[in-house]
Amino acid sequence: MEDIKPSLLQFVTGEDFFQRILVVESDAYLSELREKFPTAEIFFVTTNADAAENFPDAKIFLIDYREDPLPFDEEFFDAIIGDLTLEVTTNPQDIAAGFSTFIKQTGCWLTSFRNIRHWKVLEKLMRGVFGGIVSRLYTRTEFERLLYASFYKEVRLLPLKKNAPPELLERLIDCGFDNFDDDLQTEFWLVRASRSMPELALLKSMFTPEIRAEFSRILHRIEYDITTADSVENFWQLVDAEGIFPDYAAAFIRSVVVHRENFYRNMKKFSARADLEKIIDECESLYDFDTGNRLL
Repeated sequence: MEDIKPSLLQFVTGEDFFQRILVVESDAYLSELREKFPTAEIFFVTTNADAAENFPDAKIFLIDYREDPLPFDEEFFDAIIGDLTLEVTTNPQDIAAGFSTFIKQTGCWLTSFRNIRHWKVLEKLMRGVFGGIVSRLYTRTEFERLLYASFYKEVRLLPLKKNAPPELLERLIDCGFDNFDDDLQTEFWLVRASRSMPELALLKSMFTPEIRAEFSRILHRIEYDITTADSVENFWQLVDAEGIFPDYAAAFIRSVVVHRENFYRNMKKFSARADLEKIIDECESLYDFDTGNRLL
């Protein structure tokens, strides 16, 4: 990894509050992470015993993450960080999916990959030279597809570029290589892969999994007319008991309920609560429940 600078922390924003972080092999991130998150628990997985000795503040595990099971509980980390983590692996999707099990529903994996379409790679191939015998190089599309197949819901990428000699870039384009998003000059792609879409991550951060599961169960019972009156009463009992505010209830309904028209109709039929209208107003303004018409 000597030819890639530690750049993944570009993805860390002021909204990120990481309490547990796993760093995979990339010790260059450890000091800066400690500065950014002084109270966080930082874990470091590496096969390099010498690198481990330089960071006594981190919890060190001398493990080859590509071969050995990681000794952590499911959904343990807010973030996993490591450059080029899928470059030398037998089955990259196993590693990607495995990491996802250790990340909280609100968490993310920060990594990077070498772009096989970069002009330096193509130029070597044109000369019949390529030394990446045990390395896996990816296109952007291939890497995104791998992540979505490994249970990540949102993928963001940033390019690290090294510009080509103009005549070589022109020659590659003339040979039929599309240069979409300046891909031929992107040497590495930086990646932030999240377990949830941003709006759902916010929902999942506010209440426990058990409360969210019960709320979802009640919403579906109302939606599908299952003991509807009792289900509506249970809805309000949970809202009052847990302090679920209208904005949250509306966002949760949008993310869970499929047949919203029937759901709202049942809520109006069996509710006498004044705050129901506020939830409906927050959630949906395109349906007139009095006339049954959509408002466009």
